[in-house]
Amino acid sequence: MKKRVIVTGGSGLAGKWVVEDLVNHGYEVLNLDRVPMAKRTARTLITDLTDAGQVFNALASTTVPQEFADDLEPQPIDAIVHFAAIPRILVTPDNEVFRINVMGTYNVLDAASKFGIKKVILASSETTYGVVFAHRHRDPEYFPLDEDYPVDPMDSYATSKVINEVTGKAFHRRTGADIYCFRIGNVLDPVDYEKFATWNKDASLRKRIAWSYIDGRDLATACRLGIEKDGLGFQVMNVAADDVSSDQPTAALLKQFYPNVPVKKPLGENETLLSNEKLKRLLGWKPQYAWRDQIK
Repeated sequence: MKKRVIVTGGSGLAGKWVVEDLVNHGYEVLNLDRVPMAKRTARTLITDLTDAGQVFNALASTTVPQEFADDLEPQPIDAIVHFAAIPRILVTPDNEVFRINVMGTYNVLDAASKFGIKKVILASSETTYGVVFAHRHRDPEYFPLDEDYPVDPMDSYATSKVINEVTGKAFHRRTGADIYCFRIGNVLDPVDYEKFATWNKDASLRKRIAWSYIDGRDLATACRLGIEKDGLGFQVMNVAADDVSSDQPTAALLKQFYPNVPVKKPLGENETLLSNEKLKRLLGWKPQYAWRDQIK
């Protein structure tokens, strides 16, 4: 029997890869979003996640791909991948970023807990480390950034993600469900590799994100592995490629842009500054797409 998964935000940059990967691996997927998918990999149910009534109704809906299927009776949901959100600052007013991201996540977790759904993957963010959307340049406390870091952002987007992690932990305590929060690096589509010619001319362009990146297809694999790995309880895991998104060595980037930041461990020549060691250890994940292999 196919496992049934609801993906929120499956019409977006990252979510579309999650939906496609799950469908390709035999899952039955329903996408909850404000707009349909550009490529109709799965059926989209237009849903406002800030409306609790809509969320409860959506999570009790059938996941079949079309309305003329042989059986339209709703069946229990096995897992949720929650990616829907305002994706950054400067898109909507700060209070809307906060409201939509926090309430959407609360409603999804609340409905999931009351329907007995025992697996939720939440999209958190590298911005929680407080560097990306700080008003001005800000040194982190140390590199590489790991899940033990004392997150302390100042912006509405990252703050919403920190609160979502706390909310996820609270619902885990309430229900015992597996809730895995992925602190995701800068998500890239295959077409984005064309931008490296520009990025490599000026390393400062990606300084705020500590040159992190993750191919959307590798992120999708992490989500599927998270669905398939039971029993980890509440976890926060970084999702990033193994290397920095720069043709300069990691040590050179640190010397030029973060000379006063302590480095906690020896780093490889091009090693990422957003540690992915925990994700590899807990889920057996390994990235398949590195920018040097993708550029022509």
